[in-house]
Amino acid sequence: MECKIRRWKMEDAGCLAEALNNKKVMDNLRDGLPYPYTTEDAKDFIKVMCDADGNQTFAFAITVDDKAVGSIGAFRQSNIHSRTAEAGYYVAEPYWGQGIATEAMKQLCSYIFENTDIVRLFAEPFAHNIASCRILEKCGFECEGILRKNAEKNGVIVDMKMYSIVKE
Repeated sequence: MECKIRRWKMEDAGCLAEALNNKKVMDNLRDGLPYPYTTEDAKDFIKVMCDADGNQTFAFAITVDDKAVGSIGAFRQSNIHSRTAEAGYYVAEPYWGQGIATEAMKQLCSYIFENTDIVRLFAEPFAHNIASCRILEKCGFECEGILRKNAEKNGVIVDMKMYSIVKE
């Protein structure tokens, strides 16, 4: 199964809605996404990503055989942090544990470091999301620390981890 990242296409909306209509996926993402997640929600997201400033937002579909099975992106920070970007990602549950997110993250890092002036990528997974932490570690990210009681998710206060990778 070959994984590639590519720009979003409006035809990806159905697959995106299918991936996000899963509480297990949503439980590991930040709040703000509607649930249930409709095809219209997916179309709105794809439009926003396609219309975004290409020097600020780097948004890609994670694909297997050109089918969108997840999302990955890097979002440039502002002011003194403008050479830093936050990475975020998810993969549909049927594709968990197959190395797809790891491969997608490797591709994202290569793209960012080869095509932009960004020198640091960071990610803040929930500390209890061991699989996500492991993905980052396999891609060369280092854990910089625990952000204690940093978020509220599903009514529970949780720790997060700060990971980063820097351009050499």
